[in-house]
Amino acid sequence: MNAQLQSVLQHPAVWRPGQQPQRHHAVLRSGIGVLDDSLPGGGWPVGAVTEILASGTGIGEVSLVLPAVARLSQQGRWVAWVAPPHLPYPPALQQAGVVLEQMLWLKPDSQADALWAAEQSLRSGTCGAVLAWLPDADHTALRRLQLAAEAGGSWCVVLRDSDAATHATPAAVRVKVASDGLRRQVQLLKCRGGMVQYGPRAA
Repeated sequence: MNAQLQSVLQHPAVWRPGQQPQRHHAVLRSGIGVLDDSLPGGGWPVGAVTEILASGTGIGEVSLVLPAVARLSQQGRWVAWVAPPHLPYPPALQQAGVVLEQMLWLKPDSQADALWAAEQSLRSGTCGAVLAWLPDADHTALRRLQLAAEAGGSWCVVLRDSDAATHATPAAVRVKVASDGLRRQVQLLKCRGGMVQYGPRAA
């Protein structure tokens, strides 16, 4: 092996089969032990997009991220909610430990405006997280959000219908949430820089 090739292979960004992936990015712990164990660095990646695909609304898709949202709000960080389908229920958020004064509710007039609002909120660097309901987001839109999250050092959560699971995504993490009417089922579909080991599980 020549010296130049050896130098390339020793670079921390190069991964070889059998090695544990390098973990340099900041993360937010999800508060779900088995999920954190499956995510590189032990939590949701900061400066990246997390996609949550749900087979409906109100089946626990938001509660999946609430522990991390609560911690951000307790640290005095803003959290923007962009185009949620329903008005968040303040008592439930407070019970989860969320500081309501750190929440921003944004209700854009269109999906295009929602994408713009999410992108600007991420890029500003003032929001610890942005939760955006973008059912029609395509690969280009998600890529824009990924770049904005990187620029602002923010955590971007995009919530979409589970039908989007068949489409490619630039998101760092993709999670599918379903419910059998009694229990929430969570499956980790994609995990950049790690092994997909989580799911389907009840949580």
